[in-house]
Amino acid sequence: MAEAGPADALVPEIFPSLAAAESVWRALESAPGVVMTPYQRFDWVAACAAALPLGARPCPVLLRDAAGRPLALLPLAVGREAGIRVARVIGGRHANYHMPVFAGPEAAALPGEAYRLGLRRAGMRAGIDVIHLPDQPRVWNGVGNPLAQAGTASPSDAYGLALEADPEAVLKRVLSGDARRKLRQKEKWLVAAHGPVAHRVAADEAGGEAILAAYLAQKAVRFAQGGIADPFADPAARGFLRAAARAGALELHCLSTEGGRILATFVGAVDARRFSGMLTSFDPDPALARFSPGDLLLQALIRDQARRGRTALDLGVGEARYKASVCDETIALVDAVLPVTLRGRAFGAASAAGARLKRRIKRDPRLWALVGRVRKALARPA
Repeated sequence: MAEAGPADALVPEIFPSLAAAESVWRALESAPGVVMTPYQRFDWVAACAAALPLGARPCPVLLRDAAGRPLALLPLAVGREAGIRVARVIGGRHANYHMPVFAGPEAAALPGEAYRLGLRRAGMRAGIDVIHLPDQPRVWNGVGNPLAQAGTASPSDAYGLALEADPEAVLKRVLSGDARRKLRQKEKWLVAAHGPVAHRVAADEAGGEAILAAYLAQKAVRFAQGGIADPFADPAARGFLRAAARAGALELHCLSTEGGRILATFVGAVDARRFSGMLTSFDPDPALARFSPGDLLLQALIRDQARRGRTALDLGVGEARYKASVCDETIALVDAVLPVTLRGRAFGAASAAGARLKRRIKRDPRLWALVGRVRKALARPA
């Protein structure tokens, strides 16, 4: 299906492993104008690759211009699904976004069709039927994403906010005076009931392990209550978190008492400019709920990131009350599908139909509430 294209079309280079692509990948990451999300950093992807599904293998693709200059890298993995060879960006449900690493705004300014053609050429060479690229931001850090120029609106969008040097100015912008007063009062009540509390950032492996252990335990309870499969029940997924934290691709935050009890956690994928929220949890003890420890930690996180000079913070894909309470930016997302063969075209049609149905369900409060009730019913013991 992939046509020949003009002589100056993008030229794909397919790597047999992550290690083979590491040198050019890190060079792109360090380019002054690089356009990428924290989920496509080499260290994040390398940690996540160890948790790939059985039978999937990394297949990074680099696209060069006619002069041989690297323009974009897509960290793909290829696996077989119902007899179809499907390529996806490494990260799956652990990553909020699945963009390429673009060398700069100029590279991202090329037409989407040029990238689609280059990726189809790569797919033909690698024996891929379809390249599935969900959750493509339409715009990232003010730069348009050419791979989002065609596709289906994702079931959910993502939410974030711009940071500035003065953290209190950020909080005043996104939280009303009444909301800030309520949080101050809740913190006073929390301290009165449980003693002094503090926002902490993991500074070493032991600190990171403690926060991850609290997250996994707290979230397991919430997943069970909601009838949702725990994505970190798999030891390989837990290993990914630990490896990414050790590599500095994750940043781990918590709100804890002086005695070391962790009341809430927040884990994000990070780069020099952005904290991208991946995971959050709070102690399931009902006696703590009225103090809103998760909201207190989020407020402390915003202050911390602004003070440290990051310019953006996002809370990932999906609707949630805590996101609506502080985010003033909607990050519109697109699911892109690039068929390479006729079998891939059939996969693409089914995938687009599924995305439209899921978006309709999630945007209808009655249907989404019904999904929640069904999950909880299925989770009850017989």
